[in-house]
Amino acid sequence: MASEPAEATFAFPPALTREQEEEFRDLDREHGPELVVSRASTAVEGEHWTLAALERSYTDRGLHIVNFEKGKGEDPREWPKSRKWFVTFTTAFLCTSAALGSSIVTGDMSGPVSDLNTTQEIVNLTVTCFVIGFGIGPLFFAPLSEVSGRRLPYILSILFFFIFTLPSALAKNAATLVIGRQLAGLAASAPICNVGGSMADIWAVEERGFPMATFSFAIFIGPCLGPILGSWIGQEVGWRWIYWVLFIFTGCAFVLTLFMPETLASALLKKKAKKLREETGDPNYRTLEELEGPSFGHMMATALWRPLQMLFTEPILAFMTIYLSFIYSILYLLFFAFPIAFVNIRNFSSGLAGVTFVSIMLGICLAMSLMPFQERLYNRITRFGAFPEARLFPMMLGALVLPSALFIFAFTGAYSWVHWIGVCVSGFVFGFALLIIYISGNSYIVDSYSDYAASAIAAKTLVRSEIGAMVPLYVNQMFNNMGFQYAGLLLALVGVLIAPIPFIFYKYGERIRSKSARASQAKRKHSDDPEKKEVVDNESL
Repeated sequence: MASEPAEATFAFPPALTREQEEEFRDLDREHGPELVVSRASTAVEGEHWTLAALERSYTDRGLHIVNFEKGKGEDPREWPKSRKWFVTFTTAFLCTSAALGSSIVTGDMSGPVSDLNTTQEIVNLTVTCFVIGFGIGPLFFAPLSEVSGRRLPYILSILFFFIFTLPSALAKNAATLVIGRQLAGLAASAPICNVGGSMADIWAVEERGFPMATFSFAIFIGPCLGPILGSWIGQEVGWRWIYWVLFIFTGCAFVLTLFMPETLASALLKKKAKKLREETGDPNYRTLEELEGPSFGHMMATALWRPLQMLFTEPILAFMTIYLSFIYSILYLLFFAFPIAFVNIRNFSSGLAGVTFVSIMLGICLAMSLMPFQERLYNRITRFGAFPEARLFPMMLGALVLPSALFIFAFTGAYSWVHWIGVCVSGFVFGFALLIIYISGNSYIVDSYSDYAASAIAAKTLVRSEIGAMVPLYVNQMFNNMGFQYAGLLLALVGVLIAPIPFIFYKYGERIRSKSARASQAKRKHSDDPEKKEVVDNESL
């Protein structure tokens, strides 16, 4: 899988240890019990391998292992701050363009119906097909990143996103519109799966706070920004201009990718090793990735098979995926349900209805501002030793808040005589729950499967995207046939039904992990643990 998974960089304190990060940077692969003995038999059987052990083994054989020279600016983490921030803002812009592309078209879903003489369900496929691409694309872009580095996938991704947005803007029939969106969605997925790794490439853990906040803001705010822009564009100049604006936006993103430097450590080291071999004529200059890295075919097989295998054999991953998929699908459901509440029921204009999505953005911003308190809580709970379940406290809070948001939405949005602020309050509360649940849940998955984090996150992303993609196919029928209040009530009750999941894992997660061959075996420690007591006694002496 492709380097450090994006979700691993959301959490602070970091979800991966410094040693795991270095393994991801220098030797771009997942590992586990089956890799204790390396492909070249460089490790002693039964001994957990380390980068230092691998280097010593190859050095003893007469090979020269190529690494970065400290102080010379070869390592991306030693680049000047200006260059780091250029990469940070550029990749955040790429994420915004991809997230914006998924939702901006919801600003006017009725225009294509009349212009192209088709049905609303067919036009809704423009969202469905795009989001499907978000789930499938990373399975291919991730291995490509390991072979070519990060820069080439970014360039190819945004180039094809740019190209395939054009057919939708010029579409003369519904088939062209939908197929263009499907291809654009597949292309746009690379930033979503690679940007978190780019942040980890250039920023050390202690420097990562504000850069990751910038990235997180782009990831979570982008989808909410789409309906705001799209509704005004569709209202004032027509639905085709929504695609033209997206076309221009992605064109600007593509230009930025042309100036992006390569940041992946293994790719830069390969380039350095090749240069040294050419300059010295000595073929023994090699990188660990060249010596230990699996073939592209093996990486593809792992990328496609292992996530599905883990999804059906790991209870923690399966149930957390269900929960995160539900809240992700609610976000896309609101892109269609808010217009029903404001345009159909309250007679708002499309533009004003789009502005109401600011409420979700404000909730997200509040949740982000409170994440430092989560950091303090995590540090206090893990003062005797880290364990994955310590990540679940924000999710447990969100599990209580989420049904509240959906109940408010159901019984304020349905009635025109209820003030519009009620629906906005539900959006605000939902935005707050969305962020704390998502970051906490992702961090728990990464901590629980740290040696297989990329595969676990790939499984979650695939299912989440496909479930979210299905929402546009039933949301209008659901709210029109069941009635707004009962459709909203059903969602709230589902939120109540799954709310115990983080609480159950907090109590029984350690026991469940102990029965898994792939999960972390970290145990919860207390002050009265014998090992800890011995340490305290020694310190007192």
